[in-house]
Amino acid sequence: MNTLKGLCITVLAACLTLLPEFASAAGGPVAPITIVSDTRNLVGLMKWWGDIYNESHVEFTVFTCILIPVIGVVLGLGADVFFRWLGVDLKKRSLAEH
Repeated sequence: MNTLKGLCITVLAACLTLLPEFASAAGGPVAPITIVSDTRNLVGLMKWWGDIYNESHVEFTVFTCILIPVIGVVLGLGADVFFRWLGVDLKKRSLAEH
């Protein structure tokens, strides 16, 4: 019985996902949504980043996928330098396991 119930829920979810007209509360055809960034009051790097988002989602995605690891490495190395400056030795694991 649980298998049949799960199958029915799965089929219903697939129908609602694949056929958005059935899930629409407006009653008519669903209009495509355009998502843009409001760059009217931005300057400098934030304006450039918003313009890239508005012009090409593929280019924005590629830049984001490249920048996130680079920023992570920079912040990680900066944290290592900061902890070394504080006197915390992260190379020894003597207190890692209690």
